[in-house]
Parts: sequence; structure tokens; C-alpha cells
Amino acid sequence: MTGDCTWRKSSYSGGDAVDSNCVEVAFARVVRVRDSKNTAGPELGFSADAWQAFVSSAATAQQ
Repeated sequence: MTGDCTWRKSSYSGGDAVDSNCVEVAFARVVRVRDSKNTAGPELGFSADAWQAFVSSAATAQQ
């Protein structure tokens, strides 16, 4: 999944601290997800529908 896109890190990530655990998300043809500490590493790709289902599920689990 190569190509240019704008990566966004969660506001809950803890900034650029070495020990911060976070993923980054980019919205392109697919929703791309990567480890913010290893930006050259592998990425996961999800359809928009699958991503929305994940986000909805995560929001429900937080309640």
C-alpha cells in the first residue's frame, strides 16, 4: 500500500514520547493503519465499511 497520504495520530497518543503506544491512520482508497513508532513498517488496509464497523465497536466497548 504505497503512495502519498496524510497520516493522523490520535490525540490520545501521548505525543512523540518514546514510550507512547499509538497507531496512525490515513484515509485514501482504503483506510490505512500503521504503528506510529515504525512508520516504515507494515500497514494494514481496511475498507471504509470495515473501518466504520471497527470504530463503532470500539466506541461501544468504551461505554
